[in-house]
Amino acid sequence: MGSIVSVNVGSIREVEFGGKTVQTGIWKSPVAGRRTVRGVNIAGDAQGDRKVHGGVDKAIYAYAAEDYLWWKEELGLEVGPATFGENLTTFGLDLNNALVGERWRAGTALLEVSEPRIPCFKLGIRMEDPGFPHLFSLVARWGAYLRIIEEGEVEAGDVIELVSRPDDHTVTVGLVAQVYYGDHERAGELLAAPQLPSSWSEWAEKSLLRKLART
Repeated sequence: MGSIVSVNVGSIREVEFGGKTVQTGIWKSPVAGRRTVRGVNIAGDAQGDRKVHGGVDKAIYAYAAEDYLWWKEELGLEVGPATFGENLTTFGLDLNNALVGERWRAGTALLEVSEPRIPCFKLGIRMEDPGFPHLFSLVARWGAYLRIIEEGEVEAGDVIELVSRPDDHTVTVGLVAQVYYGDHERAGELLAAPQLPSSWSEWAEKSLLRKLART
């Protein structure tokens, strides 16, 4: 059992990066009142590039208030809800240990854990530090992307209830990121999760083939 600390949304803005203009929706802010969850996002939210952030498998991004507290206490960063561009800031949930495919009832919406957040250069733009995505990866507090299984409404203060948890695999959000960032020898383990997004399954299969080619 957990809860929603804040619901965060934002519009698309254009920023300069490397001499080019790029679009991003990473700047989000907490909002008051109930918000509808449907399709591939929360009402009022926008995603700059749905090939990278958004779509069915990345409809909603959740980040834990406990992880923000770690950034403050350990690294002295003034960060809090919505800083990293998440839609739901949560409390009471261990997101790294969430199983791919586990389902949450958040407010009246039903959501499913799909994958970790792999940071891109836009997080560096948001934090005004091009090296921040690398630091984010080293810290290994990923947050979790969620699919929308049933539409509904969410609001700050709503309970997040664990509805179901797969019993046929042990692939967690943290394991996916760990394998991706350096433990490629374990790529085959990710294929045990049928709820893993196809992009990750394809990556794991290619990594497994490379491993087999070396033996």
